[in-house]
Amino acid sequence: MWLIFVAFMFALGYEKTGLGRRVALNLVRLLGKNTLGLGYAVALADLALAPFTPSNTARSGGTIFPVIKNIPPLYGSEPGPTARKIGGYIMWTAFATTCLTSSMFLTGLAPNLLALSLVKQTAKIDITWTEWFIGMLPVGMLLFIFLPLLVYLIYPPEVKSSPDVPAWARDELKKMGRISGKEIGMALLAFLALGLWIFGGEMINATTVAIVILCLMVIGKIVEWDDVISNKSAWNVLVWFATLVTMADGLNRVGFLKWFAGGAAGALSGYSVMTIVVALTVVYFVVHYMVASLTAHTTALLPVLLTAAIAVPEMPVKLISLLFCYTLGLMGIISPYATGPGPIYYGSGYVSRKEFWTLGLIFGAIYLAVLLLIGLPYLRFYLS
Repeated sequence: MWLIFVAFMFALGYEKTGLGRRVALNLVRLLGKNTLGLGYAVALADLALAPFTPSNTARSGGTIFPVIKNIPPLYGSEPGPTARKIGGYIMWTAFATTCLTSSMFLTGLAPNLLALSLVKQTAKIDITWTEWFIGMLPVGMLLFIFLPLLVYLIYPPEVKSSPDVPAWARDELKKMGRISGKEIGMALLAFLALGLWIFGGEMINATTVAIVILCLMVIGKIVEWDDVISNKSAWNVLVWFATLVTMADGLNRVGFLKWFAGGAAGALSGYSVMTIVVALTVVYFVVHYMVASLTAHTTALLPVLLTAAIAVPEMPVKLISLLFCYTLGLMGIISPYATGPGPIYYGSGYVSRKEFWTLGLIFGAIYLAVLLLIGLPYLRFYLS
């Protein structure tokens, strides 16, 4: 939750120094003729970082979001009545992409590594980085190629093209002049954070990195302490989602999640093996509506459902283990609290509460359907 909070501070730093506007203007200058092109640019940025950044909150919330939040205002799109001009499309594309890339790479999401350790303990199976990547490749690449287009069709922006905007962006960059010292300072701190998130994961926690960078931002006068304590959006998200995480943890502590998962698994006895594989994967995915932490979800449910699966005669254990693991990133899209970046994109105000839940249901169903309809047959062939 503190990492989510600091992501808002990073965004504030980009805004106050003007660095975010400068980067956004350059993106618009290069790709701004076409809204769909901007969507693909945002998606590719996340894809490039995903294999090296195990925290999707750091990757998307702390790196991608602070930059792209500066793009919608360039098109006259602000939270509220004008959000659908382009802001809603950009924000949902970024959020949907980070949920997908979190499943494409073993190192794209911290709970992936936890899941593999639980699989090894429970099923005595080892899964390598390469096996993970190749097993998810058809599903991941298919969804990634079409994702910005899917968002464009399902949640269309009002501004489809703007041939004059790139020229305007060039003029605005000229008006901004040379990059300032504070912009350079913010850029250096952002690269330092990104470097530590990518290479320092075994030595320093991602949240600790974020808090240290925030302290350096205050010490370096990139943001003032008054800016930190007066950022209502950041404090609102911190209190609201911390409460949700605690409530979800309560469901886990009293045993409700294990009871629910165990009952669902027991009700499947007597069905064919592949029916049980599909049903258990769906249960594992859908139960995340009741959980606000992917780590808690993995710890509480993966051993329970995997143990139930192993007890089924002729169960392809490696196949169902991979399916369970692949859902971890994908399920983050279903609600505003399902994964770390969710509160950040929801808190931006560009996607309303109703739209967030509706889009989460739609894209969650798409992700799960592609995983089962394409990924399952492919994994059966790949593992045979």
